[in-house]
Amino acid sequence: MNVLIEVAAFAVAIGVLVVVHEYGHYSVARLCGVKVLRFSIGFGRPRVSWVGRKTGTQWTISALPLGGYVKMLDERDTDSHIAPSDLPYAFNRQHVAKRIAIVLAGPLANFVLAIALFSVVFATGVTEPVATLATPPAGTVAARAGFEGGETVVTIGDESGADVEAVRSWSDLRWKLLDAAFDHRRVVLRAHDGRGTYDFQVDLRNVPERDLDDDFLSKLGFDQGGTLTVAAVEPGSAAARAGLVAGDTLRTAGGAPIDGAQAFIAYVKAHAGRPVVLGIERGTPGVLRTLTVVPDAHEDDARTGATSGRIGAALETHVQTVRVRYGLADSVVRGARRTWDIAIYSLRMFGRMLTGQASLKNLSGPVTIADYAGKSAQLGWAPFLSFLSLVSISLGVLNLLPIPVLDGGHLLYYLVEAATGKAVSDRWQLVLQRAGLVCIVVLSAIALFNDLARLIHF
Repeated sequence: MNVLIEVAAFAVAIGVLVVVHEYGHYSVARLCGVKVLRFSIGFGRPRVSWVGRKTGTQWTISALPLGGYVKMLDERDTDSHIAPSDLPYAFNRQHVAKRIAIVLAGPLANFVLAIALFSVVFATGVTEPVATLATPPAGTVAARAGFEGGETVVTIGDESGADVEAVRSWSDLRWKLLDAAFDHRRVVLRAHDGRGTYDFQVDLRNVPERDLDDDFLSKLGFDQGGTLTVAAVEPGSAAARAGLVAGDTLRTAGGAPIDGAQAFIAYVKAHAGRPVVLGIERGTPGVLRTLTVVPDAHEDDARTGATSGRIGAALETHVQTVRVRYGLADSVVRGARRTWDIAIYSLRMFGRMLTGQASLKNLSGPVTIADYAGKSAQLGWAPFLSFLSLVSISLGVLNLLPIPVLDGGHLLYYLVEAATGKAVSDRWQLVLQRAGLVCIVVLSAIALFNDLARLIHF
């Protein structure tokens, strides 16, 4: 059943994104007076086809619906004869500004779609975890700022006290800290706990670029706080031998409170072969019972023989949630800002991968996209719309990269033509197109390898 959901969600996602992207090209081409011969959803043999009465465009749905294209009238297309009366409507005969607009329209349509979808999510509301912090590991940015765990962040501002913005959820905190870390700024987080409200100076000026990945919050010491429970116990594991069972709530470890998974996992890893006294709740809230577990030594590095502790229990964090909802105008503004932030983050991440500052493992292919599409669809329409927004932004950014065969490559040709007054020669276009095709094949191969590695846990 999960496979069917993944396939269906993936098909819907790809279908929507491709149609929107290609319709951007199509609509602007029509506005610029270019004759569009075919609008195809998918590749291969057409399964459904019809011709528009007014435009003469052939609309097709093809056998392989993983992509699509818009075919415009063009004198460089040697496979078709162009009547002299149609020459003014050929793409290659248009002013360079019109050709730039047509090429840009596809990626821009993806960004507009993302803004619209994010706006719908923000306007209708979504349930998200509150920005409550777990105890940060010693030496991290969060620990140096003074956080002790249990604080809920409510605002973020610059060090002068200006530009203060509300922090309404954990994802809100994540994006605002990511933006500050990319700009290497110091910020002030206002947070409260049971004792009062405090301001924390968070210094992000020296955060290495390589740390700004999907796990950057944990690297800074900002882990989500909440109640930690045992979701499952492996038979024969250290947890099973100690008597832990699914449903137990972990309250203390070695006498210290447990308020997050990362700190507890780190504590267990540091106590391989040594007894750890746990305080747990089972059944009756507020009534603690004590269990002693001895983590098994697990080899982390075969070359050095380094080991870490492991108890063999799956953990689940239960967090307080809040319903986040904005007005229509504010939702559009936030949708545009979120789209911009993700687009810039994607570009920076790609640049860091090219320079070796980030791992190529961050590239994902169709298998991973299908997996996330299925999971987000099962969580509800709001997560699925957010997922569609993310992929739409990624598609727009990818197509703007200056790689021949992509929109960005054609855009580069036309910008050179606009600057020099001369079109890039056919010979150079052919050479660059072959180089661009090699780049796309290499990137696709890496993304597919990453997909398979994740699938088989390689």
